[in-house]
Amino acid sequence: MAQNQIKKMIAETFVDIADGLATGSFGPKAKIAVTGLGSEHGESNSVEAAIMAADRGVNVTLIGTAEDPKFTTCKVADEDEMYKEMEKMLDSGEIDGCVTMHYPFPIGVSTVGRVITPGKGRQMFIATTTGTSAAERIEAMIKNAIYGIITAKACGIKNPKVGILNIDGARQCEGALKELQANGYDIQFAESSRADGGCVMRGNDLLVGSCDVMVTDSLTGNILMKMMSSYATGGSYEALGYGYGPGIGEGYERLVLIVSRASGAPVLANAMEYAAQLVKGNYKEVAKQEFAAAHKAGLNKVIEARKPVKKEASEEKVEMPPKEIVTASIAGIEVMDLEDAVQALWKEKIYAESGMGCTGPLVMMSEANKAKAEEILKAAGYIS
Repeated sequence: MAQNQIKKMIAETFVDIADGLATGSFGPKAKIAVTGLGSEHGESNSVEAAIMAADRGVNVTLIGTAEDPKFTTCKVADEDEMYKEMEKMLDSGEIDGCVTMHYPFPIGVSTVGRVITPGKGRQMFIATTTGTSAAERIEAMIKNAIYGIITAKACGIKNPKVGILNIDGARQCEGALKELQANGYDIQFAESSRADGGCVMRGNDLLVGSCDVMVTDSLTGNILMKMMSSYATGGSYEALGYGYGPGIGEGYERLVLIVSRASGAPVLANAMEYAAQLVKGNYKEVAKQEFAAAHKAGLNKVIEARKPVKKEASEEKVEMPPKEIVTASIAGIEVMDLEDAVQALWKEKIYAESGMGCTGPLVMMSEANKAKAEEILKAAGYIS
């Protein structure tokens, strides 16, 4: 072994010991990657963030083209290869998590953002900010609350206080969560800073951070993240906070944290720390415990009781075509129509799946079937 390698190993060992003494946590650091290609600010933005995160003690890998002594580089030629390599590294355990600018989560998975509130400088989790926990709004918000609790607990908040943003569905969500609480699910509610109190949060509560977890729908959460992160910069550069957060969902294994293409280096660096904190906090085990507790308290029954009355089902049964690898996608479909759009393609013998990207709902199919799928969906009025 070369002398320089030995010196590097010794130095890294002493750094790990120093970090352990400072944090009380010994053992290998979480291995966190960041993708380098696709940012509106260029790959240099990810490089700057990777250096910042490495200086804070994160074990960083850049998936891109740039190199620096402070991080490892996984060389790729383009964005397509970058995402394939990212998934390969996540699934193999080569990395524990990754921060990236776009990822199509399946329905049932959505991301928990983390902001610094301008009123009092408090950290607050916004549940959720991209993806869709469920196709129906109330069900999604109920699940968002659980996703937010999981994330906050994994980040060290033992008993996170939950607030529900005063949007359409807030009162139904409140009733559902309080029913879970009455059934034994350990959920603690925040109090609004306004005189009339309650766990339904107003705009003022967003600014001062009246709760640890702010429950909302993902599209509203996405807007809140953009405003909270770039209100001081004019919008073209997201400078504050920790990004749109990890994709959380029952049984979902990949730790993928989302940032925007407009996110600046400070946000990317914070997101890498956020990822490392989730790994250290054993977020997978926390998730298992929370889902088990919620189900024990009757989660499915609570959700079912609040589902809208369905239209009379058609007697026609549509069989799923043989499965194919889906690498193409079509956007622009309303989330409530997503499953019907999939069924419309199945009816025409095209295999398709529903999903959710950063820009909204997606129907995914093979590249070979994309053009035909677009024709079918346009004819059926799902896309224009």
